[in-house]
Amino acid sequence: MALCAVSAVCALSSCSDFLTIYPTDKIVGDDFWKTKADVDQMVDGCYLSMLSYDIQERAIMWGAYRSDELVKRKDLVSTTLDNVSAAHLLPTMNYCSWAAFYKVINNCNIVLNHAPEVMEEDPEFTQGDYQVVRAQMLAIRSLCYFYLVRAFRDVPYVSTSYEDDSQIEPIAQSAPAVVLQNCLNDLEESRNYIMKSGGYGRNDWRNWGYFTLDAVNALMADIYLWRAAMTHNNADYQQVVDCANRIIDSKDAYYKKFHTEVVGSGATDKYHLEDGDMVHLTVFYYNDGNQHESILEWQFNGRNNANTALENLYYKSDKNATFGTLKASPIFNSIAATANTMDGKKLFFSKNDYRFWNNVYDAGNEDAEEMPIRKMVNAEAEMTIVTPKSAAGISKKNNREYDNFRQNWIVYRLTDVMLMKAEALVAMASGDTDQAPLKEAFDLVQIVNKRSMDKEAKDTLIYDNFNTKDQMELLVLAERGRELCFEGKRWWDLMRFCYRGMNGVDINQTIGQGAPQVALRSDMLKLVLRKYSGGEGDAVQGKMVSEPYLYWPLQESETKVNSLLIQNPVWAQEQTTSKQ
Repeated sequence: MALCAVSAVCALSSCSDFLTIYPTDKIVGDDFWKTKADVDQMVDGCYLSMLSYDIQERAIMWGAYRSDELVKRKDLVSTTLDNVSAAHLLPTMNYCSWAAFYKVINNCNIVLNHAPEVMEEDPEFTQGDYQVVRAQMLAIRSLCYFYLVRAFRDVPYVSTSYEDDSQIEPIAQSAPAVVLQNCLNDLEESRNYIMKSGGYGRNDWRNWGYFTLDAVNALMADIYLWRAAMTHNNADYQQVVDCANRIIDSKDAYYKKFHTEVVGSGATDKYHLEDGDMVHLTVFYYNDGNQHESILEWQFNGRNNANTALENLYYKSDKNATFGTLKASPIFNSIAATANTMDGKKLFFSKNDYRFWNNVYDAGNEDAEEMPIRKMVNAEAEMTIVTPKSAAGISKKNNREYDNFRQNWIVYRLTDVMLMKAEALVAMASGDTDQAPLKEAFDLVQIVNKRSMDKEAKDTLIYDNFNTKDQMELLVLAERGRELCFEGKRWWDLMRFCYRGMNGVDINQTIGQGAPQVALRSDMLKLVLRKYSGGEGDAVQGKMVSEPYLYWPLQESETKVNSLLIQNPVWAQEQTTSKQ
């Protein structure tokens, strides 16, 4: 089951304002906000608006395409994608639009504004009901703002609803420190009232489709991890560890409540991770979803909502196409000589890793410069057997239905959180001699890695090969690349890696109001550029020189309407240069 269509939210009328917010008389008039059903309808509508094509597309384009894991399909003609790949971002690009996220934010603000009225109208809508609704709206709104901060850095922060054109007025951008702290404050409140994970009953889709306590903790961990990378603040890294531990303990308790079989042994008992040869069929296969490892998934049922953006980008760009718009980069097609994946252009170090075969088609073809993505868009119901190993991977098949494309989008899952914790532990280590956090981080990486290895294989990670802080940081980053590829995580991972090697970043100032343009970490660029062949990456490296280049420009149409918006200066110059 998935969310039902909510016409009251989806049919919002257009008006011209700087956030492209769409007020409507229908959901703020005298005939609405009378019953609990009205509130429930609007709550569903807020979740439904997160399923929009524009948001799913940006989750991939913002969170993955600029990284080392994705390339444009070579036979596809797209000047826009070519420009993005060349770090030639223009304010006229559609990808620079933040409208879809601000639409969700305004929908949440409308619910927060009007839901209290319903308690006076309908005795069935209790204070407890309202607190759960409020907790969900604060969480969804915080997730939207977190996307915006990671994509644009400095964004307007709005916590009141726009319900009439006369209310609209220009709002200036806030610095990341302000927006992120507002999100954390809201999530702290949300954590007190949100439904506990599993609270909807066993196998109820809302345990994964709605924000629950585990999902709130996952988002908080992600925000703390981001802020800590920018500021090098160990207190925030400790918050990441604390949030992750809450989720791990909660997952353990939920699993033990509803499962009787013994899973794993020793230190892995509390994680209950699926066997690696089954993840392809349980976590990512379209007939399943909402698996016990998962924390938050957007629910696409293929009937009244379809994940068309994922389909077009990864499976087939249109009904008659053979491939999606994007393919996997060369780092997925061969095996590194060692597990140090900073050496050369390779991500995997063993053909005994199920993910090597299941994430992409044609794995093992060292001549390929691009490979079709298999993860999340395949139609094959069989496992990939890695022993005995084949010379090349599975060939691309187009036997999955194109119409009514059903595929949940996973926002957070347990291994993501485990590796967030590992990243924080490494960052908190005082140096190479501070072995305790490094060893704890390694153990987390090894659990994630080992579950994906063929059970008969001998190769596994060895701590002595990664027992320095720098080596462990790269190991965690590489494992996140293997485990979470194509899930809209990689560019944000690389940005955090970059920030940890930068000094002088000021999150209390906007770029347009004096924040210093700190030079980028060169190791980060080395990783980004490894997807290019020949000298293609030289131009990108020459242009990606300071912090503002990590972010998208503000869309030109927004800056024309809102006089208080200040364009990212490096892209304002880029636009001027492009017109000469």
